[in-house]
Amino acid sequence: MLDIEITNSVACITLNRPEKRNALTVAIVAQIGRALKEVDESDEVSAIILTGVDPAFCAGFDLHGIATEDPIPQRDRQEYGEVENIRGLLPNHVTPIIGAINGAAVTGGLELALGCDFLIASERARFADTHARVGLMPGGGITIRLPERIGISRARQMSFTGDFIDAPTALSWGLVNEVVPHEDLLARAQSLGESIASIPRKNVREIRSMYAEMGEISGSEAYATELRLARSWMAQQFDAKRLEKEAANIIDRGSAQQ
Repeated sequence: MLDIEITNSVACITLNRPEKRNALTVAIVAQIGRALKEVDESDEVSAIILTGVDPAFCAGFDLHGIATEDPIPQRDRQEYGEVENIRGLLPNHVTPIIGAINGAAVTGGLELALGCDFLIASERARFADTHARVGLMPGGGITIRLPERIGISRARQMSFTGDFIDAPTALSWGLVNEVVPHEDLLARAQSLGESIASIPRKNVREIRSMYAEMGEISGSEAYATELRLARSWMAQQFDAKRLEKEAANIIDRGSAQQ
C-alpha cells in the first residue's frame, strides 16, 4: 500500500494502490501515520515527500472498503489517533512535508494533501471536495485548512459545489505553490526537499514549530509568542561567528547565480 524511499536525506512516501486510485481505508490512514512518524523520527531524514502512484494522488476514502472493513482496524485507527494527537489525517510531526500532487486529490485525498506544509502540482493535478455530494461530513481538517489556503469564499465554493478545479486554478488561488510538467514533478519535489535538507535540521524544525504554534493563535498574542520563541532560540543557539560565515556564503551563492 505504501512505498518508502530515502534519498539524500529526503524520504518519499508513495501511496501505491493505483487500481483504487490510491483511495484510503482506515487501515491505510493508520499505516501512513506510522510511516510518517517513523521517518519523522529518523536522523537520516530532513524533509518528506508525500505522493501517489499514477493516475491519481488520492481519490479520497474507499467507501465500500470502509463499509466492509473489519472493525479491528477501525478501532486501531481511533486508538492511534488518540495516542498520537492527530490533527486532520496526519500525526503531529516536525519534519517538513512536501505534497507532490500527481493527479486527482479528492475529498479525503484533498484533506491528506492539506496536511502537507506546501504543495507542488503536476499539470495533471485536479482538486475537489465532494463531501456534500456523497453525503459525508469532513473530519480530516478541510473546513479549517482549506480556508487558510484559498480563503473562506473559495473554500465554500469548492465544498458547496463539489466541482473540480484544475492545476492552474489551484495555483492562482494559492492552493499549490508551483505547477510543473508531470514528468518533472518528483524531481522538483526532490530538489526542494534537498534544499531543505541543506539547512541544519534543528533550524528548520524550530521555525516549522513556530509556524505551527502561530497557526493556533492570532493578533497581539501571536506577535508576543513569536518574540518569546525567537528570544529563547537566540539565547540558547545564537552563534555570531557561524552566522556571519553562513551569511557570507549565502551572498556568494546568490552572486554566482546572477
